[in-house]
Amino acid sequence: MKTWMKTGLGVALSALALSLPASADDEKIIVGFATAQSGFMQAYDKPAEDAARIRIDEINKAGGLLGKQIEIVAADTKTDRAEGAKAGLEVLDKGADLVVVSCDYDFGAPAALAAEGAGKVSFFLCAESVKAGIQGVGPHSFSASVLAAVQGATMAEWAYTKRNARNFYRLLDTWTEYNKGICDGFDWMLPRLKDAKLVGEDTFKNDDASIAAQITRIKSLPQEPDAIMLCTMMPGAVSAVKQIRAAGIKAPILNGSGMSGSYWLSAVPDLSGFIVPEQGSVHGDDPNPKVTEFNATYKAVTGGDPSSQYVYPGYVMIDVWAKAVERAKTTDADAVVAELEKMKDEPTLFGPRTFTSELHHQNRGRYLITEITNGKPKVIDEWTISEAIPVDYLASK
Repeated sequence: MKTWMKTGLGVALSALALSLPASADDEKIIVGFATAQSGFMQAYDKPAEDAARIRIDEINKAGGLLGKQIEIVAADTKTDRAEGAKAGLEVLDKGADLVVVSCDYDFGAPAALAAEGAGKVSFFLCAESVKAGIQGVGPHSFSASVLAAVQGATMAEWAYTKRNARNFYRLLDTWTEYNKGICDGFDWMLPRLKDAKLVGEDTFKNDDASIAAQITRIKSLPQEPDAIMLCTMMPGAVSAVKQIRAAGIKAPILNGSGMSGSYWLSAVPDLSGFIVPEQGSVHGDDPNPKVTEFNATYKAVTGGDPSSQYVYPGYVMIDVWAKAVERAKTTDADAVVAELEKMKDEPTLFGPRTFTSELHHQNRGRYLITEITNGKPKVIDEWTISEAIPVDYLASK
């Protein structure tokens, strides 16, 4: 009898709880930023996080998400993997419905794995490794940026088509997975370009003080290559570019988005023939006037101009996640993932986004092509690779 009463009372209380008005916590949606507020990753995380906060503010001012205001909670990863895991758990403990993690797979993965373990959606701010998603974290994890491999493929196909480049030289900085990813995309695209060929290749390390030996090998070719595919990033990229030009090599230098922005150009005065892909222009010449408007908003909010294209994925991330939540009519992770995976060429301020059950990243994407001439960057074109890079190729790298 007592057992029946306890069981019956439990059922009744459960039913009553379901019928009661939502608690205060149920009246808001929580986004948790487990990102670097200190350490070197702050330089990458903070601009993208600022952009994400701008989109959240826009949504809140427009009435919120599912009729609720979005609240932000945050924890500092301190650019440390162990601290990253703690930060992920901290924002989850604060009720995060979405966990936003660092702009790099290695530093963002611990917090993303914490979210995966809790059955919550995570978004890398701007990581460009295929591992930043299903392959490295799990089915609830996504990245807001475009794969590094797409950048390398984009530069190869664009240079071949628009600059008539046929003879390429590949120079890889082996420091990071990002750098390798750029060259992986280049390697995938090059055989697809009729009569294009690799006339030489070499490697170096980001902190090498000199790449004289590599430059000597370039100069010893029967003729200068039509383009150099340089797969590198800051800070060593500046030294490499400076040495190549100081050696009298005039071939166009192609690079990934890691060299976006003009903040580094004073170190290589009057640089010309340097070309990068960008999701949006920070230089005031984006063909989409709404991007220029965003840049102005960003400056008004933060006090400074966007430093590089890595600002933009933060805005995209909140935009696509919020659309998925609205369509799912819930923040339930599985339902939101299902809606994200339905997105095909979903319009965003910084180019379309597609997610599938196989890939929570972009293996194809529209890029602006920015060229630096006499020290000044300018958008000269835009390009989308002719076919997406296969998931099995990406996963094999």
